[in-house]
Amino acid sequence: MLAGTTGAPPAGAAGVGGALGKVSAKVRERVAAGGTATFWVMLRGSDDLAAARKARGKAKAAAVLRDARAGAAADQAGLRRLLTGRKAAFRSFWIADTMQVTGDAALLAAIAGRPEVKAVLPDEPVRLPVARAAAVRQAVEGAEWNVDRIGAPRVWAERGVTGAGIVVANVDSGVQFDHPALAAGYRGRAGDHDYHWFDPAGICPGGVPCDNTGHGTHTMGTMAGAGGVGVAPGATWIAAKGCENTFCSVAALLAAGQWIVAPTDRNGLNPRPDLAPDIVNNSWGGAAGFDPWYAEIVRAWVAAGIFPAFSNGNGGPGCATAGSPGSYADTYATGATDVNDAIAGFSSRGGGQDGAVKPDIAAPGVDVRSSVPDGYAAYSGTSMASPHTAGTVALIWSAVPGLRRNIAATREILGESAIDTGDTACGGTAGDNNVFGQGRLDAHAAVALAAGPAGSLAGTVTSGGFPLAGATVRVDGPVQRTLTSAADGGYRFGRLPAGDYRLRVSAFGYDPVERDVTVTADGSVTAGTDLPASAAGVVTGTVTSGGTALPGVTVALSGTPVTVTSDDAGRFRLAAPLGDYELTARPLGGCSTPVTRRLRVSGDHREDLDLPQVTDRSGYRCGPATDGYRAGDRRLDLAGDDSAAEVTLPFAFPLYSQARSRAWVGSNGLITFGAASLSYTNTALPDAAEPNDALYPFWDDIFLDDRSSVWTSAGPDTFVVEWRDVTFFLSADDRLSVSAVLHADGTVTYRYRGLSGPRGTGISATIGLENAGGTDGLAYAHETPAVTDGSGVTFRPPHL
Repeated sequence: MLAGTTGAPPAGAAGVGGALGKVSAKVRERVAAGGTATFWVMLRGSDDLAAARKARGKAKAAAVLRDARAGAAADQAGLRRLLTGRKAAFRSFWIADTMQVTGDAALLAAIAGRPEVKAVLPDEPVRLPVARAAAVRQAVEGAEWNVDRIGAPRVWAERGVTGAGIVVANVDSGVQFDHPALAAGYRGRAGDHDYHWFDPAGICPGGVPCDNTGHGTHTMGTMAGAGGVGVAPGATWIAAKGCENTFCSVAALLAAGQWIVAPTDRNGLNPRPDLAPDIVNNSWGGAAGFDPWYAEIVRAWVAAGIFPAFSNGNGGPGCATAGSPGSYADTYATGATDVNDAIAGFSSRGGGQDGAVKPDIAAPGVDVRSSVPDGYAAYSGTSMASPHTAGTVALIWSAVPGLRRNIAATREILGESAIDTGDTACGGTAGDNNVFGQGRLDAHAAVALAAGPAGSLAGTVTSGGFPLAGATVRVDGPVQRTLTSAADGGYRFGRLPAGDYRLRVSAFGYDPVERDVTVTADGSVTAGTDLPASAAGVVTGTVTSGGTALPGVTVALSGTPVTVTSDDAGRFRLAAPLGDYELTARPLGGCSTPVTRRLRVSGDHREDLDLPQVTDRSGYRCGPATDGYRAGDRRLDLAGDDSAAEVTLPFAFPLYSQARSRAWVGSNGLITFGAASLSYTNTALPDAAEPNDALYPFWDDIFLDDRSSVWTSAGPDTFVVEWRDVTFFLSADDRLSVSAVLHADGTVTYRYRGLSGPRGTGISATIGLENAGGTDGLAYAHETPAVTDGSGVTFRPPHL
């Protein structure tokens, strides 16, 4: 749940400190404006799922219900007493340590002061992804192209497996239960909708399942629809309406998530965990990044043995666009491919939580025809891709009941059977990357791997007897699979169909080695490989720009793993096998332009590189900072989320030819001159939308917790603003300190230290400066990892 943008405070105002630092600025403003507001209280709960993880079968969901209820009762007891005593309206959930409360400023302060309260967030809905109307493509022998592409019809024909005995669910906009493609598979088809349908907001008349957007009927059709639209047409389905319309309220999504573990009657009473589904599809999600608000629900599903299928988001083609909760490590997220097996432009790329590869897999998501209320339609989106994965899991569990609710083994089978599709544009390897995940979904191969005789193949890759990491290990036989050796040189194909394989091990800088291996049913084969080194040369040089040595420049040989970084003097050294290459030099930030040139390595060689300098239209330029980190000595009264304070400058600071004597320091890592800004949604530069007329040392959704502070320091010709040990609203474990030094001559230097976690590198930040109209500006970085511990950048005006 992202905090929203609020209006600017009056000049000189500061953020609320103390306990109210836990409270989103948007909540505070809503309470101040309306007297009362509805908000969400996040508690510091405990893990109550240990017993469920050890249980088996249907007992897993029962254990989640029992223990999560007991844990929530204990964790929420103190706050419940406060709210009851104040006669406040509130709603609690046992599946997550979260409570929805409506209250005034006094109640808000009392809640924020409680030690078990972690944060207070605004009540804002999640937008249901807009399904893009698409072309209807020719069906293939009675099955839609997308269903045929993943091999589902072969599973039906060769094995007689259609998903029978497996219950799938979706949390979506609802389902037309009597649609011809879905009526026979609905668990409540006898007319009793209790335990088979849940509408927490009461949108559908008479408690009868409905779908007022068409999205949920479409995704359910792809999972379990008859007539060639569904992957697992023999599966049984149930549904929870977590989205009231094109928006999904937090309350509805939490209630739906809770119902999945223990379905209730239509009134939300008398839970029956024995009727929990096996698989739940979630074709919805929020903004890119890691927003943990739904993490407890997903953990509960996994503990209950319910497979959590999610769409990866429609934020592509940029990297780091995976939507949350699909970006969670515990979810199984699917990206979208088209009829040519290419990744869809809109398909979000990873990585995900803590660097996890996302998506986990890719499946058809373009021009997917499926059921919609009273008909059929073709849509595009990762919403359409994820149901293919959910349906494939239904086929696997139907074919091999012993795998049912074994999520770890099922994830392994999906990954091992996927068709490797190498695209490392956003990181990863050919067999596991942030564009396709572990490859393209192959339902036929997945069921064959799960159901047939299989064994494992493992080994260690070495060179000269020493472990070799990053080697490509490929097997060709009954199936084709590719892995990359780990840091210790090890690799393991956990499950391969029994048969004869050709094993090929290769690595850049080494001569490849091939051999034959035989995998036997239930057997384990060990195949170690030692690679001889290839003949090589050494390339050295210095990287400069405008006559200045550039540190931190990435120098690489395109198409190879050879990558080095220039040192503080701009020097680099790399070794490569003899041959022809493209040598690229890419600076850490946007002060210089990357260069590429042809290079022949026939022995040792020197190659100096000069990178063209970047300027904006006004003539501002930037380069490496040479002075050290400057700390502040006067603390500003800023705390919590989204706040600002006015400061008086000791001199008239010139920015784009306009002298400024006062400024506003924002908690979100920016300094504005025209007016205060609480904006946490950073943009590229320049941008006509507010804020403008600003310096952006590190513009991001920053949160000032008890360890964080903002400081200034004034000198005769310098003014320092320091954000010290700050964290992030969406990632409390990531931290950094930022120092901005304004010089009387218009020069500005940003310095960084104390980085902890990926957000501190700038992957979600904007760094630069901009004029008053938003028509000119110079960006050092926009949502790219351009910051390292101890790094810095200096901006110089045109006259210097």
